Amino acid sequence: MKDAQVDAPPVPIALARGSTRVADYLALTKPRLNVLVVATSAAGYYLGAPGGRGGTDILAMAAAVCGTALVAGGAAVLNQVSERDTDALMRRTRLRPLPDGRVPPTDATVFGVALSGAGLALLATRANLTAALLALATLVVYLAVYTPMKRRTSLATLVGAVPGALPPLIGWTASHGAISLGGGALFAIVFLWQIPHFMAIAWMFRDDYGRAGFPMLPVVEPEGRRAGRQAVIYSLALLPVSALPTVLGVSGMVYLGIALVLGTALLALAIQFAATRSDASARRLFLGSITYLPMLWIAMIANRL
Repeated sequence: MKDAQVDAPPVPIALARGSTRVADYLALTKPRLNVLVVATSAAGYYLGAPGGRGGTDILAMAAAVCGTALVAGGAAVLNQVSERDTDALMRRTRLRPLPDGRVPPTDATVFGVALSGAGLALLATRANLTAALLALATLVVYLAVYTPMKRRTSLATLVGAVPGALPPLIGWTASHGAISLGGGALFAIVFLWQIPHFMAIAWMFRDDYGRAGFPMLPVVEPEGRRAGRQAVIYSLALLPVSALPTVLGVSGMVYLGIALVLGTALLALAIQFAATRSDASARRLFLGSITYLPMLWIAMIANRL
């Protein structure tokens, strides 16, 4: 008994180890990315609810958003299980819990499956079956199509934008009861937005992606012309698509004006990136893209008809 007491770690050390382990499992869910999932699914739910604020059930919205976030977190965990070998080759990902050996792959797999299953069950029971099926589609496309495709072709970026754009549609469907054109417009906005956002990231971390063997556009075409063109084309397409919430009655004219100003600014940053293809212009495009989307959602919600 005395030996057992000597061998046991002091309580503060044990607590520190426990908190570190919790932090590692939390990191596997990519919480910063999940903030975007929570925000866009909540916005989709609010915009899809009949009657706006007066027709929004806060508890039901919380359940739908939580379910979507759980599925997204589970997908992130399972993606990292699949990519732990390539993550170990990249400077920005080599210290993640799996490649660094802090979490065993088997434990991470169980954790990811549990999160995803809980999220799907929550959506199916507290929202509706269509929202749960959309979340399941997010999981399947992300893990079974996008993840293996990343190692083979730069077209994976377009495929990966599909599950990335589904959270607002899941939220919309959870409150609206059906997908409809309004939900489709929200999906299209986030889908198009992701391409210039991803092109900026791919350029800034092209050496890392090349080291890991991912054929991102700046890796397969180092001059960056194709990456620049993609950023410009999708930013340009985003301008008319961002007007659809007003056309469809989801939001109002003030939103439309703000959307056009934001879209023009994003397009200007994409054109600058395409012209210079420098790290500085890529960083400006990245920062502009992460500013664009929350401001667009705020304007859309604030000007809800």
